[in-house]
Amino acid sequence: MSQAELTAVPAPRTAPRALWAFGILRSELATTLRRWRTLALLGVLAAVPVLIGIAVRIETGDGSRGGPDGGGGPAFLSQVTNSGLFLVFAALSATLPVFLPMAVGVVAGDSVAGEASGGTLRYLLVAPAGRTRLLLVKYASVLVFCLVATLVVAASALAAGALLFPVGEVTTISGTRIGFGEGLLRAGLIAVAVAVSLTGFAALGLFISTLTDSGVAAMAATVGVLITAQILDTMPQLEGIHPYLFPHYWMSFTDLLRDPVHWDELTRNLGLQALYAAVFGSAAWARFTTKDVSV
Repeated sequence: MSQAELTAVPAPRTAPRALWAFGILRSELATTLRRWRTLALLGVLAAVPVLIGIAVRIETGDGSRGGPDGGGGPAFLSQVTNSGLFLVFAALSATLPVFLPMAVGVVAGDSVAGEASGGTLRYLLVAPAGRTRLLLVKYASVLVFCLVATLVVAASALAAGALLFPVGEVTTISGTRIGFGEGLLRAGLIAVAVAVSLTGFAALGLFISTLTDSGVAAMAATVGVLITAQILDTMPQLEGIHPYLFPHYWMSFTDLLRDPVHWDELTRNLGLQALYAAVFGSAAWARFTTKDVSV
């Protein structure tokens, strides 16, 4: 057999596996995004910025400003009245602690356990790509949902802010003013930063999903871990472990609103999420590749 023939041998096996992985990723995304549960979660996420915008509009309807000087609400909400673009930052700040990760927890927790409880997991494992690629596809679909959910919040906030408030220059946390174009660019970067902040939690949810054959149990456990971590992160007695909790640096995206941008906590957040993704992604792989699928 010639060298050319030897080189061509693996192609018929590798190409179908790659096509299968791409095909099942597309199918997984379509299935996930078309579920009524997913649409309901995205609907709630889209409604939050609108409600915040309406509340600020009502509060400042008499010409007063929000925040402590105006009699109510967090101080940063007063900036929304100056530029509707700031509603994007306010909405992401409001949804990141609970709403966004809870939606991701539901999708991640159901990713593998939902297939097992529905009896479809064993049929997926018959395909030639194997368990490792299937798990990677599941994780990739959850990551795409993280980005989609974040963009839904940002887009809803941008639309509501443009309709309810003037759209112009944005005042940064440092007190400087930037143009609308740069503000829009920073809003996009912040949306990406928020989505990246959820990658570690997504891997944790995927791992929990491999531990049980009940989708409901996996979703409940994932959300329970989220709530527990949030509580632990607020306890001053446990200050020593705070930097190792996955939600600790979630709000670091606000540093993108400084002039110049502060990168320290953003970098720590990126490293922490990568660590969680590596640890719990490996744990999910170890569990899933040895899992006995009988249903």
